[in-house]
Amino acid sequence: MTGPSPRLLWGLMAGICALAVASSFVMTDWLGLDSCHLCISQRILFMVLTVVALGAALGAGRHGTGLAGRLLGGLTLPIAAAGIGIASYQSWLQLQPPESVSCIAGTPGLLERWVEWLGQQAPALFMATGFCEDKGLSILGLSLANWALLVFALCFGAGILALFRRSTKSDAR
Repeated sequence: MTGPSPRLLWGLMAGICALAVASSFVMTDWLGLDSCHLCISQRILFMVLTVVALGAALGAGRHGTGLAGRLLGGLTLPIAAAGIGIASYQSWLQLQPPESVSCIAGTPGLLERWVEWLGQQAPALFMATGFCEDKGLSILGLSLANWALLVFALCFGAGILALFRRSTKSDAR
């Protein structure tokens, strides 16, 4: 079977997620975007995916069968699935008529409290100042939440492919 090795897939996932994190910081700072609780949550998930996927790439072994790589690789699936859920919800919020829905509730939930706590610890990285239902910046007709959904879905698919594919000896070269 030809195709990318698990090690390559994990490495690409780590690189793409790191690029997503860096892009979120650059766009927030340079374009003056206001990140919301859901945006910050997605940023954190991309950070975690970067580290876990890099660990999977390093632990995959020469032929993609290393136990550490497979265990860490397996962790990418629930992390990417959580990202899919959060980005889908934010995308849904953004499709609703203006002022008909909001992610702001009377009592903050666990996610909001967690992001608020992180924002107090490192405001430059995690301070939520925006509203989840605001589309903000669109790139090629897609909101940043739509783009995050696409990247999380690609990570999930790459994770499945990497977990169920074994490299041949010629792939590892």
